[in-house]
Amino acid sequence: MKEIKMMVLPIFYDVDPSTIQKQMGTFAQAFAKHEENFKDYIEKVQAWRNALRGVASLKGWHVQDRPESQIIQNIVGELWHKLSYALSEYTENLVGIISRVEKLESCLDLGSNNVRMVGIWGMGGIGKTTLARVVFRMVSNKFEDKFEGCCFLANVRGVCEKDGLVRLQQQLIFQILNENMAVEDVNEGVFGIKNMLRHKKNLLVLDNIDQLNQLNKLAGNHIWFGLGSRVIMTTKDKHLLQTLGVDEIYETNGLTHAESLHLLSLKAFEKDHPPEDYLELSRDFVYYANDLPLAIEILGSFLFGRSIHQWKSTLNRLKPFPEKDILQVLRISFEGLHETEKEIFLNIACFFNHGEKKDVVEILNYLDLFPDVGLGVLFDKSLVKFWGRTLWMHDLLQEMGKNIVYEECPKESGKRGKLWLFKDINNVLSENTVSSYLEN
Repeated sequence: MKEIKMMVLPIFYDVDPSTIQKQMGTFAQAFAKHEENFKDYIEKVQAWRNALRGVASLKGWHVQDRPESQIIQNIVGELWHKLSYALSEYTENLVGIISRVEKLESCLDLGSNNVRMVGIWGMGGIGKTTLARVVFRMVSNKFEDKFEGCCFLANVRGVCEKDGLVRLQQQLIFQILNENMAVEDVNEGVFGIKNMLRHKKNLLVLDNIDQLNQLNKLAGNHIWFGLGSRVIMTTKDKHLLQTLGVDEIYETNGLTHAESLHLLSLKAFEKDHPPEDYLELSRDFVYYANDLPLAIEILGSFLFGRSIHQWKSTLNRLKPFPEKDILQVLRISFEGLHETEKEIFLNIACFFNHGEKKDVVEILNYLDLFPDVGLGVLFDKSLVKFWGRTLWMHDLLQEMGKNIVYEECPKESGKRGKLWLFKDINNVLSENTVSSYLEN
């Protein structure tokens, strides 16, 4: 409680708190033995006495002559209420975040004094940055005495592309040490981080990492940081985290159906539940978004204040013309792929989603696309998953892939590289408008 601000709620099981407070009965006997055994360390025994008196004065549960099931129910209810209240300051209107925050905090193991690196991994729009921000704010406030410096480097990929790694190194040093340092080049920045931070207990978040070089130049090794430091990284690429050797990888998953409906309702109606006459349409939009928080937020905000007729029209339009803001975020991972990996992705999106993995591999091998390597890359970048023997791609990623092929030539299907709709195939064959690319 005193050192790391933990919440402590004692359970007095078949013992009266006053007995502990006054240290009578078996407690008196035990302390008499301790004082005899530790007579050269009597201050330690006194510290134990004080700690027990402190515990006895805390509000908790006195379990005596009462059904244990009832007590357990009361304890769980009270803990949930206290934790929810404690988290509400940071998680207001962030649907489904509390359980994810608790899991990530568990990964961080804040009670230990070693240096710990934890990666948050998942597809674009799944909520990695939101989760990292909430945990960063909570931990930096709750454990402000524990960490000597705190730094959140937002959108590392974007800043790196625009201003370079030196800018990020300067920002990291400034936020943790609160002093400006002139950094001439990346190697000097690495030297500065390693030597100035290695004796400090730091909390660092590197958000949206997409290159190993970024990790190597900003947080390349555990020994760069002082004991008790915590480094959190968010990325779409699991392989980066594995290469660096992080201590744990937390995979972010989509919302549950109930959470998705709640989030859509908050954005579209500013209420916890959709009105009855919008309920079925709301479920249709949730089904379309397939539990992706980004998609639900964008769609819900767009639908705010619109009529049922407009909702229906929007839903009908989404299939042929997906929402561009959603596709733009999802496309970032695709653009970073090697050409053969892009081709594998598009083949899965257009033809093989939910297919048997071994059948898909056989076809991709026939096409000389090296799927043994390529599928592994797509998995690491959160673009496909393997469910047993089945290959699975998120519905919105599949739509993005089809949209990429469609954009090759929107007006003439015969000039696209892939066809999957019967009407397009029929038109091309009937009118003999097959492109050379399609023939290949």
